[in-house]
Amino acid sequence: MRYNERELLSLSRQPAEKAAEILMRVPKKGSVLKKRLVKLVVNFLFYFRTDEAEPIGALLLEHCRITKEEENVFSISFIEEPERKYCFECDSEEQCQEWIEALKRASYEFMRRSLIFYRNEIQKMTGKDPLEQFGISEEARFQL
Repeated sequence: MRYNERELLSLSRQPAEKAAEILMRVPKKGSVLKKRLVKLVVNFLFYFRTDEAEPIGALLLEHCRITKEEENVFSISFIEEPERKYCFECDSEEQCQEWIEALKRASYEFMRRSLIFYRNEIQKMTGKDPLEQFGISEEARFQL
């Protein structure tokens, strides 16, 4: 997937849903844990050197698996390349769990499933499709 560098840089400067300095290891041979500022903005996880304003990398949180590895360690791997694993070590188990939950809620697929669920719940309660009032065609609605 291609991204415009300026747009990504601009996105990285937006207010974060979650941000912290935590230890991170990228999936390179011989990589070690390094302190990084990690910032969740929409469905991107940006990571920065702690003394720099521009991100050194970004992960698009789509088609990925977020896994708790140890008490205070979680990882992110991508379905297309499960062997490429980004590891993050938090200060506590509580912080680790907070990150896991925030990351899982950040994907477009999670938001889509939530919208479909709530649309169906509203339809059950009211007998009407809540998207009808906005003139959204039947074909364009959130398909299962």
